[in-house]
Amino acid sequence: MTAAIHQTLKQYWGFDAFRPLQEEIIKSILNGNDTLALLPTGGGKSICFQVPALVMDGICIVISPLIALMKDQVENLQRKGIKAVAIISGMSYREIDIALDTCIYGGIKFLYVSPERLGTALFLARLSKMKVSFVAIDEAHCISQWGYDFRPSYLKIAELREYLPKTTFLAVTATATPAVKSDICEKLLFKQPLIFQQSFERKNLAYVVRYEENKHQKMLDVLRKVNGSAIVYVRSRKETQDVAKFLLINKISADFYHAGLTTPVRSTKQDAWIKNKIRVMVATNAFGMGIDKPDVRVVIHLEPPDHLEAYYQEAGRAGRDGKKSYAVLIYCETDKYELKRKLELNLPDVNDIRNSYQALGNYLQLAVGGGLGITYDFDINALCSRYNLQAIKVINSLKFLEKDNYLALSDGVLMPSRIKLIVNHEDLYKFQIANARFDIPIKILLRSYGNLFDSYVVIDERLLAKRSNMPIDQYQLLLKQLEELGIISYLVQSDLPRITFLAPRAEAKSMFINAVYLRDRKELLEEKLEAVIRYASSPDTCRSRMLREYFGETVINECGSCDVCINRRKKEESASHIELRKLIMELARNDQPFLNDVPEKINYRKEELLPIIREMIDDGTLMMNDEKRLMVNGL
Repeated sequence: MTAAIHQTLKQYWGFDAFRPLQEEIIKSILNGNDTLALLPTGGGKSICFQVPALVMDGICIVISPLIALMKDQVENLQRKGIKAVAIISGMSYREIDIALDTCIYGGIKFLYVSPERLGTALFLARLSKMKVSFVAIDEAHCISQWGYDFRPSYLKIAELREYLPKTTFLAVTATATPAVKSDICEKLLFKQPLIFQQSFERKNLAYVVRYEENKHQKMLDVLRKVNGSAIVYVRSRKETQDVAKFLLINKISADFYHAGLTTPVRSTKQDAWIKNKIRVMVATNAFGMGIDKPDVRVVIHLEPPDHLEAYYQEAGRAGRDGKKSYAVLIYCETDKYELKRKLELNLPDVNDIRNSYQALGNYLQLAVGGGLGITYDFDINALCSRYNLQAIKVINSLKFLEKDNYLALSDGVLMPSRIKLIVNHEDLYKFQIANARFDIPIKILLRSYGNLFDSYVVIDERLLAKRSNMPIDQYQLLLKQLEELGIISYLVQSDLPRITFLAPRAEAKSMFINAVYLRDRKELLEEKLEAVIRYASSPDTCRSRMLREYFGETVINECGSCDVCINRRKKEESASHIELRKLIMELARNDQPFLNDVPEKINYRKEELLPIIREMIDDGTLMMNDEKRLMVNGL
């Protein structure tokens, strides 16, 4: 077993050894134990399920809410020659059908699936035919109502136990308080879980809070003192542009990033930063998830986040290479009041939820009683503009509706255009003979891409239009006409978030809204906000200690490198320094000792004491007479 997993690690990832706890977690899975693994950001969580899956027979089902991350991991596995597929929001029924067939008959090792897909009849019917090695649940904290990112669709995961009664489950997350850890094990029906938890301590990462009203100037000071790659986190999209412009004016290479940019633009900016073509990325919290850049030297927050889980993850993107790095929060007193104000404004009430649901149904032109199982592209900005709604309240309202299984909301990710021929070879040939204007474009399509009869294939409309000697808009119209004629299935590119209706559209005015849950959720978020304020405003508690205790660690030592620890040490050193000067002065007055005798007389090592004596001579406090004895100057 040990040799096999080490060989797999070396073959596919090129590593000679596992990181801390990875091997223990992998062996726990191979031994058939339900396992909870808590590894900090950058701790190598994916290795913990990818390595054992390659050693074991069958397919590993990976459940994750992060569509972009799923796509990245599937693409990375495929580049290594490992068969992997993902089933995510935005895929057509036929695409999902084909992908699931491949999982049964095609030798697939990894099936990545978003949690809202688990309860569908199609998925469950195919699941019973799969040979499943084990189930891995990424971002497992999403299953807990005590967590900061509760996703109701995660509660469906335990239902897989009925179909996979003897299958091992692995839950992985980077952040979980004691209550969340307990909740994960309970909700996933772990009977005797093995829990592996790496310390939340990051010894190479110094946590720093700077109290400053002029935040931009303090940010400049930090970036000028700390060389190397950096991330600056801000709250709004507009701020990303403003701060990046400020840095450029001050001769610091920077760019901005937020979720409102198109996927190609985000990819270009991200790639430039990873390759150090730009030094600083100014971003909202949409930036960083899944990015493998180990040499980030400093992460700066210009405003505190809403909870310490987010801060720990975002700050933890610094120093993944193990070298000295800094996490800096620039804080002022008004931040506290702004955080509380935004919490009150952003939390929806019963009327907000009803209004958001009603507006969504109207926006999608969905009749009451319709929509079950259908996924729609969802432009939040267009919806809010049309119905004069506040975007953050709409998002939070939809998350509430997820809890009661009305719908599922997924993050936006680029889904390129795909095509599949839905007629056989003979019928296609007859169609080309009967419809001459489609003949050449179809021939070019067949020459450009293979497997079009078997599965959906990603296409480039611009390339096909050029080869067909047609304008792009005319070519896209031609593809839509082929779809209307029943020749192809054509799925147009989109990078919008998606809404999947898990229940038929209800009458908004008669929906049951759980006001008690809303109250409890508000209290939980207020507690998390208070923890952030304590972290930012405490002048005498080690920052690392506060974070570790928040996540349930019993902490004895302090880090010694945060701003609190450094200030305390400076004070102690300053007090000790003053006391030694006083002692030397006293000896000089009373004994007029020889310079070399002083250390022995006061029980200090010479190398500690001589610099202070020289300092006192240099500043004129002491003088040396002709006999090389110390004297107080002026006596």
